[in-house]
Amino acid sequence: MARVSQAHLDARRRQILDGAARCFARNGFHATSMQDVLRESELSAGAVYRYFAGKEEIVAAIATEAFGVIRAAFAEAAATVPPPTPDVLLGRVLQAVFDQAPPEGDRQAFARLIVQVWTETLRNPALAAALDEGYTAMRAAWTGLVGSYRATGLMPPGPEADHVARTLIATAQGFIAQQALFGDADPAVVEDGLRALASMRTAPAPETP
Repeated sequence: MARVSQAHLDARRRQILDGAARCFARNGFHATSMQDVLRESELSAGAVYRYFAGKEEIVAAIATEAFGVIRAAFAEAAATVPPPTPDVLLGRVLQAVFDQAPPEGDRQAFARLIVQVWTETLRNPALAAALDEGYTAMRAAWTGLVGSYRATGLMPPGPEADHVARTLIATAQGFIAQQALFGDADPAVVEDGLRALASMRTAPAPETP
């Protein structure tokens, strides 16, 4: 019997995950059946069950990939030396996330998949733990980045670095939610918006007569 190469096994697994991702993005996790996944991936039940015991395992695999894409994009952007300003940094993160968007590079479908994964963590302890681990790592990386901004004079002393880091992460999360709900959300929009907000100046207090 001919031995199946690892490349073939990886490609078949990718075929299953891409087909499932299209179904999930279109109909949601819970409205998608294994039969839907079989039809979309154009594989037999035996071929699919060789890789995954059921839909829950496929959901977990897709969620793990989505976490990995986002986490890697944050880590790569935060490791840039010297660090770019937050507007440029967040633009790079979001662009990197969407550049890797399955299925077939559909940004809105991928954003919907990410939002569904976030929702799924509310009922799946394993996914919740994976999300918490990634979020904790991102907070730590971006908290260190805020320290770099202050050390180089780009950001004055002020609120706790963790508060700034969480706000940056929340901005990225909100943008992904916009992409999922409305589509056509260009990362350049985030860069422009943050740049405008950062240029604001506090108005002087009125003089007491």
